[in-house]
Amino acid sequence: MNAYEAYMKEISQPMRDELTGAGFTELVTPDEVDEYISSVKGTSLVVINSVCGCAAGLARPAAIKSLENEKRPDHLATVFAGQDREATARMRDYLEGYEPSSPSMAILKDGQVLHFIPREHIEDHEVEEIVENLTNAYEKL
Repeated sequence: MNAYEAYMKEISQPMRDELTGAGFTELVTPDEVDEYISSVKGTSLVVINSVCGCAAGLARPAAIKSLENEKRPDHLATVFAGQDREATARMRDYLEGYEPSSPSMAILKDGQVLHFIPREHIEDHEVEEIVENLTNAYEKL
């Protein structure tokens, strides 16, 4: 690992911890993504995390707050765009039909996308709007 990679890993750790501390499973390799998608039954919220300000101020807080809802996904997972590139690319393979976007969020059921929130529906929106977007999707699960 070069100095830049080591620095970015150190800088991004609190951003990772924010989601893993809330119960998200972090997937850091393509094999972990494949294993997760093939083995998890039921519904999942997948957050494609990033170091940008809209991930910090909007996406992560909204994803976590949405879990306070009575109806919520069975499983939680995250990949980190720009950090775990191969894992993120592999997760995006499962989000077929949706443009790569980070941060973004997807609700999957048995590996199939039911709902997708791209960056443009995160950036310049309020946390409460994003939470409402997620919780409305949870109600349809």
